[in-house]
Parts: sequence; C-alpha cells; structure tokens
Amino acid sequence: MLRITTAQSFDVGVDRLQKRQRELAEAQERLTSGKRVDRASDDPAAAARAERALAEVARHDASQRALQASRSAMSLTEGALADAGELMQQAREALVAAGNASYSDAERKGVAERLAGIRQQLLAVANRGDGQGGFLFAGQGSSQTPFVDAVGGVAFRGTAGEQHVASEEALLRSIDGEIAWNASPSGNGLFETRNVSPSAATSGSWIDAGRVTDPATFFAQTSPPAVADPAALRYSVQFTQTAGGTTVSVLKDGAPTAVANAAFVSGRAIEVDGMSFTVSGTPATGDEFEVALATPSLSVFDTLDRAIAELKTPQRSSAAITQGVQSGLAALDGSMGALQSLRSRVGETLNRTDMVEGRIAAQRLNAQTERSIAEDLDMVQAISEFQSQQAGYDAALKSYSTVQRMSLLQYLNP
Repeated sequence: MLRITTAQSFDVGVDRLQKRQRELAEAQERLTSGKRVDRASDDPAAAARAERALAEVARHDASQRALQASRSAMSLTEGALADAGELMQQAREALVAAGNASYSDAERKGVAERLAGIRQQLLAVANRGDGQGGFLFAGQGSSQTPFVDAVGGVAFRGTAGEQHVASEEALLRSIDGEIAWNASPSGNGLFETRNVSPSAATSGSWIDAGRVTDPATFFAQTSPPAVADPAALRYSVQFTQTAGGTTVSVLKDGAPTAVANAAFVSGRAIEVDGMSFTVSGTPATGDEFEVALATPSLSVFDTLDRAIAELKTPQRSSAAITQGVQSGLAALDGSMGALQSLRSRVGETLNRTDMVEGRIAAQRLNAQTERSIAEDLDMVQAISEFQSQQAGYDAALKSYSTVQRMSLLQYLNP
C-alpha cells in the first residue's frame, strides 16, 4: 500500500503550481513578443526556415540597393546624353550655316569659334561625374577624368568596358566612354566617301556621303568571305577630261568595275556594287575620290576638330568648303546616331530597373511571409491558450489553498 505523507502532497502541489506558473509566463512572453519561435530550441525546424527566409530578405535588400545605384547612374547618363544630343544639334546647325556661299572667311572663323565652344561643352559632358566620386563614361573605372584634351586631340584615359552592379540582374553601372564618344561607324554607317585628290583644297568638285541602294549586292561584294580583308577594300573614283567631255571610272582595289569611262554629269548618281553616291561640280583630270567600308573609328571630338580647322583655313574654293561641310555633317550625323542609340539603350536599362524592382519587391515579400509563417504567433490561438492556462493556474491555486489546510493538525487544534 502506497503511503502518501502530507509533506509529499505539499511538494507535489508546489511543483505543479510552479510548472503552471512557468507555462503561464512563457505564454505571456510569446504574447508580448508576438513570436512563436524566439530561440532555436523552441522549434528547430521552424527556426531553420526562418533563418533561411531572413537571409533571403537580406539578399533582396542588397539587390534593391544595387538597383538604386544602377538607376541613379543611368538617370544621370541619360541626362548627359540628352545634353550631348542638344549640343550636337547646335554644332550641326552651325556647320550648315558655315556652308553658306555668301559667308566670308571671317564669318566662317566665327562659326569655328562657336564650334570650339560647343566642343568644350561636349568634353565636359563626357567627363561628367556620377555623384559618387566616379565618372559616367569611365568604363570600368578611372581615378581621373576619362577624357583628356591632349595635343593630338581628345584621348580616352578610362578603362575600356562596362561596369555592372553587384546583383543577380545584369544592370549597367557605367558606360564604355571609348565606344560612346570615339568609336562610332564612319561615313554613313556602311561606307564612307572622301576626297583624296592632291589638289583637294582647290578642287572644283565634291562627293556626298552616299547610300546603299541594293543591300544584297552590297553585302555580297563587301562582306567576308567575298573579300579577304574588308578593311583593305577600296573603291577609287577617277575622272578624265577629254575633248568630248569628262568621263568617270570606278576601280575596286585597282580592278575595273561596271563603271568605266562613263560620261560624267554633275549631281547624277554613280552606282556600283549596290552603292550610290553623287559627285558634283567640275572635276578635273587627276581628281580622285575614295569609297571605303565604314570602320568604328569616328570620334565626336575629331570630327569637330577637323571642321574647326577647315573653317579657319582662308582662301578655300567653294567646292572645298562644300566638301568639308558635307563630310562634317555626315560625321556629326553618324556620331549623333550612335549617341542616340546609346541613349535608347540607357532608357531600356531604366525600364528594366522598374520591372526588376517589382520582381525584387515580390520576392522579398514572399521571403518575409515565409519567415512570418515559420516564427510568428497565431494571436487568436495564443490568447485562447493564455486564458486557458490562466484559468487553470487560478484553479490550481484555489485547490492548493484548500488542500493545504486539510491536515490532522487542523483538526487537533483546539
């Protein structure tokens, strides 16, 4: 027969009261913190899920900061390219005005001074900072301004290439300035024309920028494997004066083409291998023009430097002036087109940042939800459990207070 002493009964009651008190205190602590899992020991599996979700939230926060850095840099770059486009348009208008036949050498020199001012402004745009100690067009970084106005012209001193933010998304942080400002396709983008006559300054003729009229024929003749070296491909446009008039011949790397000793008419298109270009004026025997494939070597600053130098040169013939203006306009148009394409790319990056931001926000919310599910408290259930434990503790206190008076001494007490 099990013997239960009064002391043992009291000890058991006290232990159970303390246990209920601890459970009530823990329930109160959970209600206060709002967390079901405060320590890993509370629920190891749920704690691990919450930790993974917290790491995911931190990763998305880092991606958001990287996205903001890209957006800030690309917004500044887009503004810089917009300023550059406006300056280039001003330069184009000035160069068009310089082609006015009524302008004197002094007036053209004034236009050259205006172009020199625009050039300095463009150089400042190319060296514009990103607000964080770097430069928008420094490529992969530079400790100094990326473009330096040296003796031979403006030179790029940055690091070639583009810089991206440290993110899962390939978002631009900076632009390769060498490609942006110094590596546009020359000529009309596919081929370029130029006057190579020994007497080019006093020549009585000029050539326009030309155009491609038959792309299939053009690319069949000018693209590998049709030619071993596209960079060496040259077309020579030569003129001969005879008693019957002026004739024109086009040679491809010294070999005759379909245009051989054809009658020349000023302003009439000359077509060969899918290309069309126009020579105007009165070419003399020995005058020669060259047509070559475009190369990515067109520099905004070199174009302006050549235009400025030509406009400052006095006593040029009207044909030389026209040739210089047309060549300058073609080069400016090429550079403007390249900068506009770059601006479109920057705008596309800004659009992508908006979409990426929405995706990051959704993924971050999903991670926060996962963390909440793992460790947050169901308040309705927790309040119900707390009230139940509180009622149980109250009942236990009352029962203990009743039982602890039920002893033999209470009855023997007179």
